[in-house]
Amino acid sequence: MNQPKLEVPTELRDLAEKTIEQAEKAFQMFFDAAGKSIATVPGPAADMSRQALSLTEQNMRAAFEHARKLVHATELEEAMRIQSEFLRSQFTNAGEHMRTITAGMMSAATKATEKQP
Repeated sequence: MNQPKLEVPTELRDLAEKTIEQAEKAFQMFFDAAGKSIATVPGPAADMSRQALSLTEQNMRAAFEHARKLVHATELEEAMRIQSEFLRSQFTNAGEHMRTITAGMMSAATKATEKQP
C-alpha cells in the first residue's frame, strides 16, 4: 500500500526552514543574554540558574532539530515516525533533567546546611 505523500510546495518548505533559522537565532541571542545575566549572580543560585538555562537550551536545540526534520518529511508515515521519536526522546530527557535538577538542589541544600552554625 502506498503511503500518502505530503504535498507541500517547495516555497513553503523553504519559508518554514528560514523561520526555524530565525527563531533559532533569536533564542540563541536570548540564551547569550541570560548567560551573561546569570554570571553576575553570586552563589548557589547562579549554579542552579546556569543548569536550568543549559537544560532549556538543550530542549530548544532538540525542538529546532525536530522542526527541521518535519519540514523535510515527504510522507505521512515519516512525519509520524519523526514525531514519535521526538516525543520518546523528550520523555527520556525530561527524566534525566529532573534527576540533574534534583541532585543540584540536594547539593545546594546540603551546602547551605553545612554553613549554618
